[in-house]
Amino acid sequence: MRRSALLLGLPLLMLAVGCAPAGSQPLVAPTGSPITAVPGSPDHRWEGFHQRAADVAGAWRPGEAWTRGYVPLEGPTLVTGDPGFTRDAETAFLAGWYREQTDLPATRPADGTVRFPDGTLTVPLVSAAEAYRELDQGDPPPCPGRPAAPPRPKDGPIIEPGPDGWATSSPQTACTPLTVTAVRLGTAAVRTSRGEARVPAWLFTVEELTAPVARLAVAPSAVGAVPEPSGAPRPAPDGVVGAQDLQAVEGTRLTYRLGVGACDTDITPLVQEREDVVVVGGGVTRASGVCTDQLQLAPVTVTLKAPLGARAVLDVVTGAPLRIGSR
Repeated sequence: MRRSALLLGLPLLMLAVGCAPAGSQPLVAPTGSPITAVPGSPDHRWEGFHQRAADVAGAWRPGEAWTRGYVPLEGPTLVTGDPGFTRDAETAFLAGWYREQTDLPATRPADGTVRFPDGTLTVPLVSAAEAYRELDQGDPPPCPGRPAAPPRPKDGPIIEPGPDGWATSSPQTACTPLTVTAVRLGTAAVRTSRGEARVPAWLFTVEELTAPVARLAVAPSAVGAVPEPSGAPRPAPDGVVGAQDLQAVEGTRLTYRLGVGACDTDITPLVQEREDVVVVGGGVTRASGVCTDQLQLAPVTVTLKAPLGARAVLDVVTGAPLRIGSR
């Protein structure tokens, strides 16, 4: 399976932080309410973050594709609205389990147009059949004592048999794929290096979901690569942790996930905002005793002084631009 697996079931901590005045550090109270740094009394704990963020921002030198091409900053598979996930349907979506119940055209359509806030770009497209081959990541595992799809009468809801049927009192593992019943060429909103764009996409109607699943239709030859950080990686300053990915961009609000240790405390989202880039990360208090070597994901939210727009969001530890999600 080629998809990156999400880390599920990890203890997560949601924090929020407001904008701090220029030159001050954003802090977070234990309750999650914002704390404003007192002018003239800066908190020196995060000087290491801000120095590292300044270095990362200064080293950011994207190529021409970043500003003139098509560089998507989220995965090629996404839902176009509220999917109405059940537990099994969400598992199947994340794993890429599908079965087709419709014809999938193998002919490539004419070139399409990506519409950016600052202009347009004509790009070649893949066929619906090619898109589906990338969408479908294989079959679900067998579920002993449970059919691949529950029986469905012609009229009425799905019937769950009693103790003598396939349903048992033990926890059930999802083993049903999503059913594709139609496909059409449309567009999807995608965050790119040039801001949010409308991108050609194959929209798959899925029986188990209330919104289509979109697979971006831009041919691989037209997709620009995300720039790699320049220079050899350096150890992070003491108590500074990096961002793993972006979860959401909503105007001035960024939600991202920090990679923290199992015994880290006082998790604090940190941000350095510039005109061309935004550098994010976090600060933690390390445990003094013995602790397990375990990475956990802590979602945090920061509020910028201005909407993100087309600015890159860079991780303070690696210097790499962050993508939305991992797929």
